[in-house]
Order: sequence, then C-alpha cells, then structure tokens
Amino acid sequence: MQAAVISQHPYFPEDASIPDFVSNDKSLTDIVLPFAGTITCILAASAILSKRINPSLSLTDLGQVCWFVLSGYLHLFFEGYLILNYERVANSNELFAQLWKEYSLSDSRYLTANTFVISIETITVLFWGPCCIATAFCIATRHNLRYPLSIIVCMAHLYGVVLYYATSFADMEIKGVAHSRPKFLYFWVYFVGMNLPWAIVPSAILWASIKKICWALDLADRADSHLKSSDLQYSTNAAKKIQ
Repeated sequence: MQAAVISQHPYFPEDASIPDFVSNDKSLTDIVLPFAGTITCILAASAILSKRINPSLSLTDLGQVCWFVLSGYLHLFFEGYLILNYERVANSNELFAQLWKEYSLSDSRYLTANTFVISIETITVLFWGPCCIATAFCIATRHNLRYPLSIIVCMAHLYGVVLYYATSFADMEIKGVAHSRPKFLYFWVYFVGMNLPWAIVPSAILWASIKKICWALDLADRADSHLKSSDLQYSTNAAKKIQ
C-alpha cells in the first residue's frame, strides 16, 4: 500500500517519498506567463529607476543592476517561498508551488525536503538575496562597494551552482539515483539551462570586477610611488637650500 502511494507522482526516482502529492491544476503556460510578466515588470522598473538615480549609467552597469535585481527577487521571493513552505509545496496549487512542482521534474530534491537543497537555499535566501539587492543599489549609485560586493556574490553563485550540479551528479554516479526525468526538456532545459546562467554571468562580472580592482590598485600604487618620489625630491631640494 505504501509503495502504491509513493509511486503516484511523476518524479524521479520513481520511489521518491512525496506524501500527499497533488498535480498542478494549471497548464505550463498559465503558470509561466504570470511569473515571467512579474519579472519583466520588476526588471523594467529597476532599469527606469536606476537611470533616474544615475542618468550616466552605462549599458553594462545597467545590465548588471538588472541581473542582481533578478537574482535578488528569485532568491528572496521564489526561493524564499520554498524555504517557508517546503513541507506543503507538493500538495499546494499556489502559483509558486506549481512552478516548483514543474521545475522539480528536473530535480525532485525540492519536493523531498533534501537536506542539501534546503540548507543551501536557506543560506541563499538569508544572505545572497539581500546581498544581490545591495549590490544592485551600489552599482546604480556607483558606490565603491559595488566591486567587492560583486565579487562576493558572484563567488557565492558560482560555488552554489558547482555544489548543486556536483551533488546531483554524485547521487547519480555513486548511488545510482537520478533526480531528473530522462527527457530533454527536464534535464537539459530545466536542470542545466535554467541554472547555467548563474555560472556564466557571475563569471563575467567576477572577471570584470577583479580587473577593475587590480587597475585601481595599480593606479594607487603608481600615485603612491609618485608621491614618495616627489616628497624625496622636495626633501633633497630643501636640504640643498639649507646648505
């Protein structure tokens, strides 16, 4: 009887325990469009507000503002919803619950209260969500903290993505447990495609931030050397005049 109950869901592994699972009552289009619309509005508002705060903001900086706002929104609200409701997502048909159930076809760990997923998502919600918003604000206002914050957040994203992929592949290779349905849409589009941007974009921002900091430090070192040289020359000239 227990096995029959456990198997009444579309997730992998087929014997995963997802009690009280309830199928989505809306189509994929009906749950994705409102979500995509909300994100579009948030990004548009962020871009407009950033331009008002700083009209000289470059296209690259504006893109980074939108990226960190997007990440912050997903961390704080979408992933935050999961952390607050992970025990009832499987039997809920709220919008975010249905989105999580759809995504979980590529990774059932989100519906089985997997300790790694819940732990790393909790850290993401509590720390990296607020840091993303702070980074976006610092970029928009051209605050000097934008570079160290960008490096910290990008490193966190890269580390999280590596751990996320590594633990899933380790389960598959070592334990023989696959968490994704073996279909192109679920594995390559959902699991790989939807997480890969958090490896590609942070890598680019990280590299740009490191170069900028190195350039600034090099400039500061040159200025310091020039200042010391000027002080030495001044001292030498003063000594000659005294003599």
